[in-house]
Amino acid sequence: MNIYVGNLNYSVKEEDLNELFSEYGEVVSVKLIKDRETGRAKGFAFVEMTNDDEATKAIENLDGSDLEGRNMKVNQAKPREPRTPRY
Repeated sequence: MNIYVGNLNYSVKEEDLNELFSEYGEVVSVKLIKDRETGRAKGFAFVEMTNDDEATKAIENLDGSDLEGRNMKVNQAKPREPRTPRY
């Protein structure tokens, strides 16, 4: 399951999220989203976990919890909508 993690402190690293979510099960990947131009974190990430039950437990336990002074928003990621071309 792919999990959206938002409202992150800009100092949070991928390793921090991997460690946090690993408490609930096997983490396949963590992708911290960064600004293309500045390289600075945008304040959200995606965590992929192998087991849906473990991912659901992580979502239930971590949504609204504090990480480095900010309450995380954690939920199942929605599929990305295709971009429409701009004319």
